[in-house]
Amino acid sequence: MVQTVIIGGGLAGLTLAVQEATAGRAVVVLEKETYPFHKVCGEYVSRESADFLIRLGVPLADLNLPVITRLTVTAPDGTAIQRPLGLGGIGVSRFFLDQHLANLVRQRGGEVREGVRVTDVAFAEDCFTLETSAGPVRARVVAGAWGRRANLDVKLARPHLANRHDAAHNYVAVKHHLRLPDFPPDLIELHNFRDGYAGLSRVEDGRTCMAYLTTAANLKRAGSIAALEATVLAANPALAAHLRVAELLIDPPLTISQVTFNRKAPVENHLLLLGDAAGTIAPLCGNGMSMGMHAAHVLHGLLTAFYANQLTRPALETAYTRAWDARFRLRIFAGRTIQRFFGQPALTSAVIRGLRTVPWVADALVGLTHGKPF
Repeated sequence: MVQTVIIGGGLAGLTLAVQEATAGRAVVVLEKETYPFHKVCGEYVSRESADFLIRLGVPLADLNLPVITRLTVTAPDGTAIQRPLGLGGIGVSRFFLDQHLANLVRQRGGEVREGVRVTDVAFAEDCFTLETSAGPVRARVVAGAWGRRANLDVKLARPHLANRHDAAHNYVAVKHHLRLPDFPPDLIELHNFRDGYAGLSRVEDGRTCMAYLTTAANLKRAGSIAALEATVLAANPALAAHLRVAELLIDPPLTISQVTFNRKAPVENHLLLLGDAAGTIAPLCGNGMSMGMHAAHVLHGLLTAFYANQLTRPALETAYTRAWDARFRLRIFAGRTIQRFFGQPALTSAVIRGLRTVPWVADALVGLTHGKPF
C-alpha cells in the first residue's frame, strides 16, 4: 500500500508530491497526460508563492523568467487603467514548470506515473482503492488535484455539477502562445470584450501567453474560435492591435469547455482536494496557480501530523477544510464578484472610468484576490 496517492500532476499535485517525497513518505502521482504538455492557464504566478517554489528546489533566479510588475485593464471600447502590482508575479509556462516539478518529485524519491487515468476511487476500512487504466492501486491517503473538471467529479456526484449545463454558468477557455516581440516583459494586460475577457503576459523564451474566457453562447454565435477572435475580441482596439501582428506558436489553440465557478468543497468522500478541484478562482485574478501551491503547502503540514498519529482522519479532514476556507474562500468569492463586472461593455467602461478617479480602490480589489507569501 502507498502512503499518499495524488490524482493529477498539475501544480497543486506536483508541489504536494515534492514535499511528501522530501519528507521520506511513499508518494505516487497519477497523471493522465505525458510530460511536457501545454495546459489552458494564464501562466502568471503571483510572487506570494516564489519563496515556496525556491524552497522546493525550483531555481527561479537562474531561469531568467519575466518579472511582472504592472497591470493594464481595458474595457471593450479601449478605455484603460494602468496600475502597479503589489507583489507582482512571474511569467512561466505550464509546459516548462510542470515538467520541472515532475522531475523534482522523482529526484526526491517519489513516483510519477504518466499516461494513467483514474476511473474510480473507493474508501473502505480506512483505506482507498483506486481503479486505474494501469490496474488497481491502494493508498492510505488520496489527494485529488485533477483540475477544474474530470470524470471523477461525475463519479463522485459532486454538488457543484448541478448547474453545469446552465448557459449562464457555462464558459469556454482558450489559450494561445503568441510571438509578440514588442510586448513588455513586465506587463500583464486584461482586455474585456463582449461576454468575456483576455489576459496577456510574457512567459519564457520570448513567448506571450494569451488566455481568454468567454461564454459558450458567445462562441456558438461566432461559429468558430477564429471568427470569435476576428469579430468579438478584435472589437477591443487594444486586442485588435495584438491580433494583427501576432504569430501563432500553438496552432490550433488549447481549449476547455464547461468551465464553471460554482462553489466546491475541499473534502469529498474522504478525498482531500486542492487546486481547481477544490475551488476555481476567476482567471482575471491571476492567482489560481499560487492558490493551488498554497493549498499543497497547507495540506503537507497536516499530512505530517496525520502520519505522526497526531491527527485522526476526521480531525485531518476538519482541519484541512477550515484551513482551506480561511485562506481561499473570500478570495474566490471576491474573484467571482469582480468577474461579474467584466465582459459587459457599458458597465466595464463605466467601472474603469470610475476606478481611474479613485485608483486606490483598484489596488484594494487586486489585494482582495491575493494572499501573503507562504
